[in-house]
Amino acid sequence: MFWKRYLLGAALAVMALQATAAAPQVKTPSPGFYRIMLGSYEVTVLSDGVIRLPVDKLLLNSTPQQIAAGLAEHHQSLPVVTSVNAYLINTGSKLVMIDAGAGKLVGDGLDQLVTHLRAAGYQPEQIDEIYLTHMHPDHLGGLTENGRARFPNALVRASQQDADFWLSESHLKQAKAQEKATFENAMAAIKPYQAAGHFKPFSNDGELSPGIAAFAAHGHTPGHSVYQVTSQGKKLLLMGDLIHVAAVQFAHPQVAISFDSDAKAAVEQRLRVFGDSARQSELVGAAHLSFPGLGYLNKEGEGYNWVPLDYGAL
Repeated sequence: MFWKRYLLGAALAVMALQATAAAPQVKTPSPGFYRIMLGSYEVTVLSDGVIRLPVDKLLLNSTPQQIAAGLAEHHQSLPVVTSVNAYLINTGSKLVMIDAGAGKLVGDGLDQLVTHLRAAGYQPEQIDEIYLTHMHPDHLGGLTENGRARFPNALVRASQQDADFWLSESHLKQAKAQEKATFENAMAAIKPYQAAGHFKPFSNDGELSPGIAAFAAHGHTPGHSVYQVTSQGKKLLLMGDLIHVAAVQFAHPQVAISFDSDAKAAVEQRLRVFGDSARQSELVGAAHLSFPGLGYLNKEGEGYNWVPLDYGAL
Protein backbone atom coordinates (compact mmCIF):
# COMPACT_ATOMS: atom_id res chain seq x y z
CA MET A 1 0.00 0.00 0.00
CA PHE A 2 2.84 2.34 0.94
CA TRP A 3 4.55 1.81 -2.43
CA LYS A 4 1.36 2.51 -4.35
CA ARG A 5 0.92 5.82 -2.50
CA TYR A 6 4.60 6.67 -3.06
CA LEU A 7 4.40 5.96 -6.79
CA LEU A 8 1.16 7.93 -7.08
CA GLY A 9 2.77 10.90 -5.32
CA ALA A 10 5.82 10.72 -7.57
CA ALA A 11 3.63 10.59 -10.67
CA LEU A 12 1.67 13.64 -9.51
CA ALA A 13 4.93 15.51 -8.82
CA VAL A 14 6.18 14.77 -12.34
CA MET A 15 2.87 15.95 -13.79
CA ALA A 16 3.14 19.19 -11.77
CA LEU A 17 6.65 19.81 -13.11
CA GLN A 18 5.49 19.15 -16.65
CA ALA A 19 2.64 21.64 -16.20
CA THR A 20 5.09 24.28 -14.94
CA ALA A 21 7.43 23.71 -17.86
CA ALA A 22 4.55 24.20 -20.25
CA ALA A 23 3.82 27.72 -18.92
CA PRO A 24 3.89 30.49 -21.55
CA GLN A 25 7.23 32.21 -22.14
CA VAL A 26 7.51 35.83 -20.98
CA LYS A 27 10.06 36.93 -23.63
CA THR A 28 10.69 40.35 -22.05
CA PRO A 29 13.45 41.45 -19.63
CA SER A 30 12.86 42.68 -16.10
CA PRO A 31 12.22 46.41 -15.60
CA GLY A 32 15.10 48.41 -17.03
CA PHE A 33 16.69 50.20 -14.12
CA TYR A 34 20.01 49.70 -12.34
CA ARG A 35 20.97 51.40 -9.08
CA ILE A 36 24.29 52.20 -7.45
CA MET A 37 25.47 54.50 -4.67
CA LEU A 38 28.05 57.15 -5.52
CA GLY A 39 29.19 58.48 -2.18
CA SER A 40 25.95 59.70 -0.60
CA TYR A 41 24.19 60.09 -3.97
CA GLU A 42 21.93 57.42 -5.41
CA VAL A 43 22.37 56.94 -9.17
CA THR A 44 19.66 55.03 -11.04
CA VAL A 45 20.32 54.15 -14.68
CA LEU A 46 17.09 54.11 -16.69
CA SER A 47 16.72 52.22 -19.96
CA ASP A 48 14.58 53.82 -22.63
CA GLY A 49 14.96 50.60 -24.64
CA VAL A 50 17.11 49.72 -27.63
CA ILE A 51 17.44 50.76 -31.23
CA ARG A 52 19.08 48.74 -34.03
CA LEU A 53 21.67 50.70 -36.01
CA PRO A 54 23.16 49.85 -39.44
CA VAL A 55 26.58 50.95 -38.21
CA ASP A 56 28.31 49.75 -41.38
CA LYS A 57 26.53 52.63 -43.14
CA LEU A 58 27.01 55.16 -40.33
CA LEU A 59 30.62 54.93 -39.16
CA LEU A 60 33.25 57.26 -40.69
CA ASN A 61 37.07 57.08 -40.83
CA SER A 62 36.80 53.30 -40.89
CA THR A 63 36.75 50.36 -43.28
CA PRO A 64 34.23 47.53 -43.77
CA GLN A 65 36.90 45.09 -42.63
CA GLN A 66 37.57 47.03 -39.42
CA ILE A 67 33.86 47.25 -38.61
CA ALA A 68 33.24 43.57 -39.39
CA ALA A 69 36.22 42.49 -37.25
CA GLY A 70 35.07 44.58 -34.28
CA LEU A 71 31.52 43.27 -34.43
CA ALA A 72 32.68 39.67 -34.80
CA GLU A 73 35.02 39.99 -31.80
CA HIS A 74 32.10 41.20 -29.69
CA HIS A 75 29.69 38.57 -31.08
CA GLN A 76 27.49 41.23 -32.63
CA SER A 77 25.75 41.32 -35.98
CA LEU A 78 24.12 43.96 -38.14
CA PRO A 79 22.09 45.95 -37.34
CA VAL A 80 23.75 46.49 -33.97
CA VAL A 81 21.48 46.49 -30.91
CA THR A 82 22.17 49.85 -29.24
CA SER A 83 21.01 50.93 -25.79
CA VAL A 84 19.47 54.31 -25.02
CA ASN A 85 20.24 55.17 -21.39
CA ALA A 86 19.39 58.04 -19.05
CA TYR A 87 20.79 58.64 -15.56
CA LEU A 88 18.80 59.75 -12.51
CA ILE A 89 20.75 61.28 -9.61
CA ASN A 90 19.09 61.52 -6.20
CA THR A 91 21.25 63.88 -4.13
CA GLY A 92 19.01 63.52 -1.08
CA SER A 93 17.47 66.93 -1.66
CA LYS A 94 16.96 66.96 -5.44
CA LEU A 95 16.25 64.60 -8.33
CA VAL A 96 18.29 65.40 -11.43
CA MET A 97 17.98 63.36 -14.63
CA ILE A 98 20.62 63.36 -17.36
CA ASP A 99 18.82 63.05 -20.73
CA ALA A 100 15.20 62.03 -21.23
CA GLY A 101 15.12 59.21 -23.77
CA ALA A 102 13.63 59.21 -27.25
CA GLY A 103 9.93 59.08 -26.56
CA LYS A 104 8.17 58.19 -29.80
CA LEU A 105 10.55 60.10 -32.07
CA VAL A 106 12.97 57.36 -33.12
CA GLY A 107 11.07 54.11 -33.57
CA ASP A 108 10.00 50.82 -32.04
CA GLY A 109 11.86 49.48 -29.04
CA LEU A 110 12.13 52.83 -27.24
CA ASP A 111 9.87 55.11 -25.14
CA GLN A 112 10.24 52.95 -22.04
CA LEU A 113 11.93 55.48 -19.76
CA VAL A 114 8.85 56.58 -17.79
CA THR A 115 7.77 52.96 -17.27
CA HIS A 116 11.20 52.14 -15.88
CA LEU A 117 11.29 55.35 -13.83
CA ARG A 118 8.11 54.27 -12.09
CA ALA A 119 9.41 50.71 -11.65
CA ALA A 120 12.44 52.26 -9.92
CA GLY A 121 10.15 53.91 -7.38
CA TYR A 122 9.85 57.44 -8.78
CA GLN A 123 7.17 59.47 -10.55
CA PRO A 124 7.70 61.94 -13.44
CA GLU A 125 6.30 64.75 -11.27
CA GLN A 126 9.15 64.27 -8.78
CA ILE A 127 11.94 65.16 -11.23
CA ASP A 128 13.36 68.56 -10.29
CA GLU A 129 15.82 69.16 -13.12
CA ILE A 130 16.77 67.54 -16.44
CA TYR A 131 20.18 68.17 -18.00
CA LEU A 132 20.48 67.35 -21.69
CA THR A 133 23.81 66.25 -23.09
CA HIS A 134 22.53 67.55 -26.43
CA MET A 135 19.35 68.03 -28.43
CA HIS A 136 19.19 64.98 -30.68
CA PRO A 137 15.77 63.26 -30.65
CA ASP A 138 16.90 60.18 -28.71
CA HIS A 139 17.91 62.42 -25.80
CA LEU A 140 14.99 64.86 -25.61
CA GLY A 141 12.05 63.11 -27.30
CA GLY A 142 10.89 61.73 -23.96
CA LEU A 143 10.38 65.23 -22.55
CA THR A 144 6.89 65.42 -24.03
CA GLU A 145 3.89 63.30 -24.91
CA ASN A 146 1.18 64.63 -27.20
CA GLY A 147 2.69 68.08 -26.93
CA ARG A 148 2.60 68.18 -23.12
CA ALA A 149 5.46 68.09 -20.63
CA ARG A 150 5.97 64.62 -19.20
CA PHE A 151 7.99 66.10 -16.32
CA PRO A 152 5.80 69.09 -15.45
CA ASN A 153 7.83 70.28 -12.46
CA ALA A 154 11.27 69.89 -14.02
CA LEU A 155 13.62 72.65 -15.05
CA VAL A 156 15.26 71.60 -18.34
CA ARG A 157 18.83 72.72 -19.00
CA ALA A 158 21.15 72.40 -21.99
CA SER A 159 24.14 74.31 -23.32
CA GLN A 160 23.40 77.68 -24.86
CA GLN A 161 25.28 76.59 -28.00
CA ASP A 162 22.95 73.65 -28.58
CA ALA A 163 19.88 75.76 -27.81
CA ASP A 164 21.03 78.49 -30.20
CA PHE A 165 21.54 75.94 -32.97
CA TRP A 166 18.61 73.51 -32.68
CA LEU A 167 15.96 76.03 -31.59
CA SER A 168 16.80 78.51 -34.33
CA GLU A 169 14.17 79.15 -37.01
CA SER A 170 16.87 80.43 -39.37
CA HIS A 171 18.90 77.21 -38.97
CA LEU A 172 15.73 75.20 -39.58
CA LYS A 173 15.09 77.06 -42.83
CA GLN A 174 18.68 76.53 -43.99
CA ALA A 175 18.80 72.82 -43.04
CA LYS A 176 18.78 70.06 -45.61
CA ALA A 177 15.43 68.31 -46.06
CA GLN A 178 16.57 65.18 -44.20
CA GLU A 179 17.80 67.28 -41.25
CA LYS A 180 14.73 69.47 -40.72
CA ALA A 181 12.94 66.93 -38.53
CA THR A 182 15.74 67.09 -35.92
CA PHE A 183 15.22 70.85 -35.57
CA GLU A 184 11.44 70.52 -35.49
CA ASN A 185 11.55 67.73 -32.90
CA ALA A 186 13.87 69.75 -30.65
CA MET A 187 11.60 72.80 -30.86
CA ALA A 188 8.48 70.74 -30.09
CA ALA A 189 10.12 68.96 -27.13
CA ILE A 190 11.35 72.17 -25.50
CA LYS A 191 8.27 74.30 -26.26
CA PRO A 192 6.07 73.38 -23.24
CA TYR A 193 9.01 73.91 -20.87
CA GLN A 194 9.74 77.29 -22.42
CA ALA A 195 6.07 78.25 -22.06
CA ALA A 196 6.17 77.35 -18.36
CA GLY A 197 9.46 79.19 -17.78
CA HIS A 198 11.15 75.83 -17.17
CA PHE A 199 13.91 76.00 -19.81
CA LYS A 200 17.20 77.58 -18.78
CA PRO A 201 20.29 77.12 -20.99
CA PHE A 202 23.77 77.49 -19.50
CA SER A 203 26.71 79.21 -21.16
CA ASN A 204 29.80 78.10 -19.24
CA ASP A 205 31.40 75.07 -17.64
CA GLY A 206 30.65 74.65 -13.97
CA GLU A 207 28.31 73.38 -11.30
CA LEU A 208 24.60 73.42 -12.16
CA SER A 209 23.53 71.78 -8.91
CA PRO A 210 25.54 70.77 -5.84
CA GLY A 211 27.80 67.93 -6.96
CA ILE A 212 26.75 68.01 -10.64
CA ALA A 213 28.83 70.03 -13.09
CA ALA A 214 28.63 70.53 -16.86
CA PHE A 215 31.64 70.59 -19.20
CA ALA A 216 31.76 71.40 -22.89
CA ALA A 217 32.55 68.52 -25.25
CA HIS A 218 31.35 70.10 -28.49
CA GLY A 219 31.55 68.23 -31.78
CA HIS A 220 28.86 65.60 -31.82
CA THR A 221 26.55 68.62 -31.77
CA PRO A 222 27.50 72.31 -31.55
CA GLY A 223 26.87 72.29 -27.80
CA HIS A 224 27.32 68.66 -26.72
CA SER A 225 28.08 68.53 -22.98
CA VAL A 226 29.25 65.96 -20.47
CA TYR A 227 28.33 65.94 -16.78
CA GLN A 228 30.46 65.05 -13.79
CA VAL A 229 28.72 63.85 -10.63
CA THR A 230 30.77 64.08 -7.42
CA SER A 231 29.88 62.94 -3.90
CA GLN A 232 32.15 62.18 -0.95
CA GLY A 233 35.20 61.93 -3.21
CA LYS A 234 33.50 59.53 -5.65
CA LYS A 235 33.10 60.64 -9.27
CA LEU A 236 31.01 59.58 -12.24
CA LEU A 237 31.43 61.15 -15.67
CA LEU A 238 28.37 60.91 -17.92
CA MET A 239 29.66 61.16 -21.50
CA GLY A 240 26.47 61.40 -23.53
CA ASP A 241 27.23 60.57 -27.16
CA LEU A 242 31.03 60.60 -27.11
CA ILE A 243 30.70 56.97 -28.21
CA HIS A 244 28.02 55.00 -30.08
CA VAL A 245 29.57 51.70 -31.22
CA ALA A 246 31.66 50.19 -28.43
CA ALA A 247 32.78 47.22 -30.54
CA VAL A 248 34.61 49.56 -32.92
CA GLN A 249 35.20 52.94 -31.29
CA PHE A 250 36.94 51.83 -28.09
CA ALA A 251 39.71 50.10 -30.02
CA HIS A 252 39.64 52.79 -32.75
CA PRO A 253 38.56 56.08 -31.12
CA GLN A 254 39.37 58.00 -34.32
CA VAL A 255 36.29 56.44 -35.92
CA ALA A 256 33.44 58.97 -36.14
CA ILE A 257 29.76 58.54 -36.94
CA SER A 258 27.55 60.33 -39.43
CA PHE A 259 25.40 61.71 -36.58
CA ASP A 260 28.30 64.03 -35.64
CA SER A 261 27.81 67.67 -36.58
CA ASP A 262 31.60 68.09 -36.68
CA ALA A 263 33.27 64.69 -36.97
CA LYS A 264 36.81 66.02 -36.47
CA ALA A 265 35.86 67.88 -33.28
CA ALA A 266 33.87 64.87 -32.01
CA VAL A 267 36.94 62.64 -32.38
CA GLU A 268 39.13 65.21 -30.61
CA GLN A 269 36.72 65.39 -27.69
CA ARG A 270 36.49 61.59 -27.46
CA LEU A 271 40.28 61.28 -27.34
CA ARG A 272 40.53 64.04 -24.71
CA VAL A 273 37.80 62.73 -22.42
CA PHE A 274 38.77 59.07 -22.80
CA GLY A 275 42.41 59.92 -22.02
CA ASP A 276 41.52 61.95 -18.92
CA SER A 277 39.09 59.31 -17.62
CA ALA A 278 41.56 56.47 -18.12
CA ARG A 279 44.36 58.35 -16.34
CA GLN A 280 42.09 59.15 -13.40
CA SER A 281 40.51 55.65 -13.25
CA GLU A 282 37.18 57.48 -13.28
CA LEU A 283 33.84 55.71 -13.43
CA VAL A 284 32.04 56.67 -16.62
CA GLY A 285 28.61 56.17 -18.13
CA ALA A 286 27.33 56.76 -21.65
CA ALA A 287 24.01 56.95 -23.41
CA HIS A 288 24.64 54.19 -25.95
CA LEU A 289 26.87 51.70 -24.16
CA SER A 290 25.11 48.43 -23.39
CA PHE A 291 22.74 49.02 -20.46
CA PRO A 292 23.51 50.11 -17.78
CA GLY A 293 26.50 51.62 -19.57
CA LEU A 294 28.72 52.00 -16.49
CA GLY A 295 32.40 51.08 -16.34
CA TYR A 296 36.02 52.08 -16.63
CA LEU A 297 38.40 52.84 -19.49
CA ASN A 298 41.93 51.44 -19.68
CA LYS A 299 44.42 52.58 -22.31
CA GLU A 300 45.31 49.73 -24.65
CA GLY A 301 47.58 50.40 -27.62
CA GLU A 302 46.12 53.18 -29.75
CA GLY A 303 42.69 52.68 -28.22
CA TYR A 304 40.94 51.70 -25.02
CA ASN A 305 39.64 48.64 -23.24
CA TRP A 306 36.20 48.84 -21.65
CA VAL A 307 35.76 47.26 -18.20
CA PRO A 308 32.07 47.08 -17.19
CA LEU A 309 31.28 47.89 -13.57
CA ASP A 310 30.89 44.72 -11.50
CA TYR A 311 27.37 44.13 -10.23
CA GLY A 312 26.95 45.62 -6.77
CA ALA A 313 30.45 47.16 -6.85
CA LEU A 314 29.46 50.53 -5.37
